[in-house]
Amino acid sequence: MSTNLAERVAQRATTRTPAVQPAHRPASLVQFVETMRPQIERALPAHMGGADRIARIALTELRRVEHLAECTQESFAGALMTCSALGLEPGGVSGEAYLLPFWNKKVRAYEVQLVIGYQGMIKLFWQHPLAAGLDAHVVHEGDEFEYEYGLEPKLRHRPGRGSRGQAAHYYAVARLTNGGSAFVVLSVEDVEAIRKRSKARDFGPWQSDYDAMACKTAIRRLFKLLPKSAELARAVAHDETVRRDASPEGLDVPGEYIEGEIVEQQAAQGGEQATVEDVPEQFTGWPEAAEPAAA
Repeated sequence: MSTNLAERVAQRATTRTPAVQPAHRPASLVQFVETMRPQIERALPAHMGGADRIARIALTELRRVEHLAECTQESFAGALMTCSALGLEPGGVSGEAYLLPFWNKKVRAYEVQLVIGYQGMIKLFWQHPLAAGLDAHVVHEGDEFEYEYGLEPKLRHRPGRGSRGQAAHYYAVARLTNGGSAFVVLSVEDVEAIRKRSKARDFGPWQSDYDAMACKTAIRRLFKLLPKSAELARAVAHDETVRRDASPEGLDVPGEYIEGEIVEQQAAQGGEQATVEDVPEQFTGWPEAAEPAAA
């Protein structure tokens, strides 16, 4: 009798093990998006169109990006709330922000790293009252290009015709309503040195949108010379970091840069992760974001 009881207890414990696994399992995190809707609604700027759109994009990213659905709820909530408060869409289609999973060796768990995209940086720049213009371009080997720093800085770029060759430089230039201007030029070698210091150097936008990330790198360097809106300053502070505090106060604390390992996606590009299920009923049938077709 006692032997049978022990066996039944052991069998029950084994049966229940999957139910008490960490909250990282895909279905749990998908449902977590639904519970976040009230906080997202309060954080979103008025022009963003409500929490439903952000929730839909987040669900699409959970399906599209391998291992994202296995990240901790704290880091996922922090990244999503940062995007919401800054008015940035957290998906690869817009290029405003990216949610990337990486393996934190210290806590032995996947966490979400927020990467602010090229378009996101430009969008936030325009919120400053002194903003008059911002451009970033790729300079190819066949272009006419010259620049000079100093007391009388000069920048001239005339794109070549036909085959322009490989990228040689990236630059960003800004104009202010008070008549001021500034620019930053980076060589390919400069960009590569910066890329190699990033945890996401071989993953995410650095892999799929290299030129855009290189232009963003030039823009970030340029922002050191320019006045920044509060939103832009926060974006720079949280770029490529992990935020675990999803409260409103957490936005004013710089994100934490964690040494970890970005996990390379194994699924085919554009494919969905079959492990993500139990989508809330109100999102059933909604169109999903998709990566733009390759040029």
